[in-house]
Amino acid sequence: MALDARRTLIFREVARAGSISAAARELGWTQPAVSQHLARLERDAGGPLLLRGPGGVTPTEAGRALLRRADVVAAELHAAEEELAALTELRGGRVRLVAFPSAAATVVPGALGALAASHPDVEVGLEEAEPPEAMVAVSAGDADLALVFGYDGAPAGLGPLVWRPLHDEPVHLVVPPGTRIGRRGLAGLADAEWIGGCVRCRTHLVERCEAAGFTPAIRHTTDDYVVVQNLVARGLGVTALPASALEAYRHRGVRVVELADLGRRHVGLAFRPGADAVPATAALIEQIAAAGPRV
Repeated sequence: MALDARRTLIFREVARAGSISAAARELGWTQPAVSQHLARLERDAGGPLLLRGPGGVTPTEAGRALLRRADVVAAELHAAEEELAALTELRGGRVRLVAFPSAAATVVPGALGALAASHPDVEVGLEEAEPPEAMVAVSAGDADLALVFGYDGAPAGLGPLVWRPLHDEPVHLVVPPGTRIGRRGLAGLADAEWIGGCVRCRTHLVERCEAAGFTPAIRHTTDDYVVVQNLVARGLGVTALPASALEAYRHRGVRVVELADLGRRHVGLAFRPGADAVPATAALIEQIAAAGPRV
């Protein structure tokens, strides 16, 4: 069995689009032409790869297996295109970056500005996402770099991706003005109502509080550090935020307390093996590393 690489990528587009018609529009082809390529690919594969229905298409078990491989092929082809386009002094190339919100607001703008100044023909596409989604995008070939974080170390779920650590930052206690912390530190807030962030942030908060001898009562949950600080400013709870979130936005009505009990957040880049050899991607990596935190 020999599978045609071009037809495999057409199948990938159909599977991801959810219908043959949607994939045809994305590819700029006619629907019959896409259907013919799929039919030939399924003959070569020895069985159906897609289940057709009124609502669109769904990959079979064999189709899901092929889709995983097709994602790898697409990612490698994209890397090859970028490398060939940028062989001569970075005269071109495109990098797809996914970053978590506070990094997108602080580190990324400086890095993109510096890259635009040094290599104006390199195009960067930025999307914002939390670490798990960002790493999935890189693994699937939909992004080249993921700017992500983990608490007290690298993030979970890296799998085969390469981890390049950049910096770490403290996590601060954020409380309403007049809140007494006392010598007990974090343990002195055992009776407080807490505001939790994303899943990773809440998990870290709970672990740190339990290490201090109590389980925090999480009253509110939001990923938005602006909303968090507005809630704190109105006396609706206390929270923990990393330094970069407080650099991105600092509410005048909150008190920030440095508390070693809350640990540190580690920031770095995740990418597919070999991606850092692509000139445009390597240039952005270096600019992000140079931008660093201002906290």
